[in-house]
Amino acid sequence: MDDKNYAYLTKKILKLTKINLDNYKSQQMRRRLNMFLANTGFDNIVSYAAALEKDQEMLQKLRTFLTINVSEFYRDKASFKYLQTIILPKLLKKCSSLNMWSAGCSRGEESYSVAMILNTISPGQNHRILATDIDDNSLKKARDGGPYSASELKNVSPNIINRYFTISNDEYRVIDKMKHKVEVKHQDLLNDQFERGFDLIICRNVTIYFTEETKRALNERFFKSLKDEGILFIGGTEVMLDASSIGFKQVGTSFYQKPENSPPIIMTPMNNLLVKT
Repeated sequence: MDDKNYAYLTKKILKLTKINLDNYKSQQMRRRLNMFLANTGFDNIVSYAAALEKDQEMLQKLRTFLTINVSEFYRDKASFKYLQTIILPKLLKKCSSLNMWSAGCSRGEESYSVAMILNTISPGQNHRILATDIDDNSLKKARDGGPYSASELKNVSPNIINRYFTISNDEYRVIDKMKHKVEVKHQDLLNDQFERGFDLIICRNVTIYFTEETKRALNERFFKSLKDEGILFIGGTEVMLDASSIGFKQVGTSFYQKPENSPPIIMTPMNNLLVKT
């Protein structure tokens, strides 16, 4: 895909989905789009873009592809063990009722994983888990608590499955008790307003295709949304090389803490988008 076609498709995607590909690494996104478009049956960008304006199902397939909805319960078992045994107990010592946000929650797997952990280590206590994503199809599955496949539960012990899931025709659904613990909302991380006062923010494998400028701007906003001593939990393949310059202190692989009494930071503009904080 040459520069002219990529620029044309980028503008069309922004118009139809409000997803700004300028925030993504151009080379990787072009490669992914080329692979995707090769399977659409269209021989040029213009005809494909015209079809997107008329076909909502085709547009949804593109939106789902762009938002990279790949997740599973307890993804990266070592990180979730650290979350359960070290991070959450420390947060609970400071506050018995936690306010948490799963940003880019996909189909809700990680949000429910946290709910199940808290129900084990802090039974009977009310916590808030906000789960947000830009893809409405994924949000419906998260809101419904499934159905999930066996492969999405490959890291879940039989005891946890028996306790928190119902099984029918090889499909797994989260029980109502757990569904009520997760608040599911639509949100565009790059444009919508962020809440504040979180003890824990989880944003894993969401930013891997973002430009460094966009990642920094997003991490700065997460920093601002955390309480003092709050924790940001990122993906195992992601590294925040500029953590200290933002104000974070690394407290474990994939875990970054906002220190107490942190000074205000100067926010990085996000590609001149209007980002409300």
